[in-house]
Amino acid sequence: MDQDGIAIKVENLSKYYKLGVINNGTLFKDLQSWIARKRGKDDPHAKIGSRYDASQEGFWALKDLNFEINKGDRVGIIGHNGAGKSTLLKILSQITAPTEGQIKINGRISSLLEVGTGFHGELTGRENIYMNGAILGMKHEEVDRKVAKIIEFSEIGDYIDTPVKRYSSGMYVRLAFAVAAHLDSDILIADEVLAVGDAAFQKKALGKMNELSSGEGRTVLFVSHNMSQVKNLCNKGMVLEKGRIKFAGDLPECIGVYEADYKKMYRQQMNSLENNINHRTNGAVKFLDIVFSKESYFDDEIIEISIKIEVIREFKGLYFDLLIKKESGGATIAELSHCLEENIVKSGYKKEFTLKIFPGQILQGAYPLYFWLGDEQSVKTGNAYNYCVLDEYTPDLVIKKRSNYSVVQNMCFLKSDVI
Repeated sequence: MDQDGIAIKVENLSKYYKLGVINNGTLFKDLQSWIARKRGKDDPHAKIGSRYDASQEGFWALKDLNFEINKGDRVGIIGHNGAGKSTLLKILSQITAPTEGQIKINGRISSLLEVGTGFHGELTGRENIYMNGAILGMKHEEVDRKVAKIIEFSEIGDYIDTPVKRYSSGMYVRLAFAVAAHLDSDILIADEVLAVGDAAFQKKALGKMNELSSGEGRTVLFVSHNMSQVKNLCNKGMVLEKGRIKFAGDLPECIGVYEADYKKMYRQQMNSLENNINHRTNGAVKFLDIVFSKESYFDDEIIEISIKIEVIREFKGLYFDLLIKKESGGATIAELSHCLEENIVKSGYKKEFTLKIFPGQILQGAYPLYFWLGDEQSVKTGNAYNYCVLDEYTPDLVIKKRSNYSVVQNMCFLKSDVI
């Protein structure tokens, strides 16, 4: 590999996952793989091909990726959920091995893949700093010179000698980012971790990554669904779609490709909604329409969503629930529940109402929304007696930064009106 200008080179990279199978699926095959590695030979079960048992169901998370990343580049890796972004970063971070192909890395890598990754819960924040330095191959004296800056940047000095298992997710991210940014690595990999921190720390972290790349020549790989953050940080981009590279090059072109795909997907979702298909229901109730008053909102504006519903058969009570997720299928960051009708609801009953979410409750970003309608029994027992669930057949809720609100990071119930 040319050591001069290339930080990462990927050739014919693929990753295959067998559904429901851990490692190779049998103890005998696991032992064969272990013995081969101990002898310095190729893993006989590491490649898909003639040795692959086609009877095992699975899927290609990545397929035939080829690309180069130059030193000092800030690369935004974007794509819809399930595109293979996180899998790619785990392979580059050497957390998991590729099924086929190879990667060549010029330099040391520090990764921010998930909250708490790389930390030992029983160790204090300070002890975890030294442990991460040792993992990177740094001497104790080298880490000594960095500790004060790491603690200052993380802004959790009062808790630095507390076991990290007692940290909140926001504190984890602050310390993890500070460690990754200040220890001596050549390549920084970050996967959506900044979605957890508050707005002020997000801005600070993005500024630090820019400084690392432009000032110190570090290479940055950044995964985010927040196009504003990607635009502010990155100079190059890569669009993944179903495990393959759809486009790679200058960032504006990448974002154009991604947004065109998003609009196409949104139109398909709206058609599904209009045709009353592809949403889960037992036929008791259904959504007729869901309309946002604007395409996006500033965080100091009231969010308004107009909703039309219809009851198909009689039952008692009508309850509505909205969940706001950090990502599709991910953790709920906010919830709104409301009783629309307490009494018997007759077949043919229709209702139109406006959901108003007050300002300052949600950080900037794009969030998938999950809607639910149900009766009293469904609410009390959690069972599906009469219900309808609408999963992501609306555009994401997009919040832009304009004010200095302090937003609660843990899952909270929204302050709102249903009128």
